[in-house]
Order: sequence, then C-alpha cells, then structure tokens
Amino acid sequence: MAATTAGSVADDTRAHIVDVADELFYTRGIQSVGMDQIRTDAGVSLKKLYAAFPGKDQLIAAVLAGRHDLWERGIEQAVQAATTPRDKLLAMYDFLESWFGDDTFRGCGFINAFGELGATSPAVAAIAKDHKESFQRYVAGLTSQAVPDPALADELAAQLALLAEGAQTTAAIAGDTAPARHARRAAATLIDAATR
Repeated sequence: MAATTAGSVADDTRAHIVDVADELFYTRGIQSVGMDQIRTDAGVSLKKLYAAFPGKDQLIAAVLAGRHDLWERGIEQAVQAATTPRDKLLAMYDFLESWFGDDTFRGCGFINAFGELGATSPAVAAIAKDHKESFQRYVAGLTSQAVPDPALADELAAQLALLAEGAQTTAAIAGDTAPARHARRAAATLIDAATR
C-alpha cells in the first residue's frame, strides 16, 4: 500500500511541475523560462525536478501532451452538447470564442512552441504536426457525418480546420474574440454549400 501512496505523490508532483511549466511557457515563452525558474515556481528541489524530467525537452513534451488533452476535451465537450451534424461542426467555433475570451489566452500553444523551437527541435515540430493532424482527423470525422460524399467531406474538413487555425492566430494577435465569430459564419456558409 505504501508503494501506491508514494507513486501517487510522485504523480502529483510531476503533474504540478507540468502545470507550473505550462503556465510559464504559455505566458513567457519556452526559451525565456529556465529549469531553475520552473523549480522555484513549482516549489520543488532541483533533484526532484530532474528526477521527474531529466531535461527541458521532456518537460516541453509533457506540457504539450497536457495541452493536447485539454484541447481535445474542450472541443469534444462543445461538440457533444450539439445535436445535428451541422451544429456539431459549428460548436467548434463556439468553443474557440469561449477560449479566446479567457484572460489567459495567448494563442495556440502548439503554434507558439513551433514558432519558437520548430526550426531547431525536430521533437517539438513533430509534436505540433501530430496535434494539428489529430485535429484535422477529428474535423474530418465530423464532416463525414454531415456530408455523404467522402471527397467533399474531406475538402470541407480541411477548410473548417483552416478557419479554426486562422481564428486562433488572429485572436491571439488582436486580443479579441471576434475571429471566432467570423470563422463560425464562414464555416456555416461552407457547410451549407457542401450540404445543398
């Protein structure tokens, strides 16, 4: 029983370190935050930090994995609350508008990480690419329920995903939720054209 408790403590500590690193990376940028700052803000010893994450690359990967899970849960909750295939597709943009309105919103963490490290870190580039491809597959699954023609559904999925990606970048730069509404209206036009 003691081993389970110790494992839980280690898992809790690891999760805490990831949460702290995520906040620091997201607000300040990955390159400007060192492991010493993460250790200080997490309130853990350097030994404990490096036992959990032998290097910054492993910590970056864990932070991005957490962001991926958070993104998927948020999108999925919004989509599941909708009823029709069309409404499920549009619910993605409602989720974006809510996210863009959060005081902590600083854009897509994957785009930010890729912008900082993609040219020098093949691991970060691969993680960002996998995340974006995962979203593309998810949107394709939704469009296949709305559009019976597979080729047309795939084309629509690419367009809708691009609208979502562009809205994230524009909202981060503008500091405004309006890009989500603009993307939603454009998505509605594309969906309606594809389902006629």
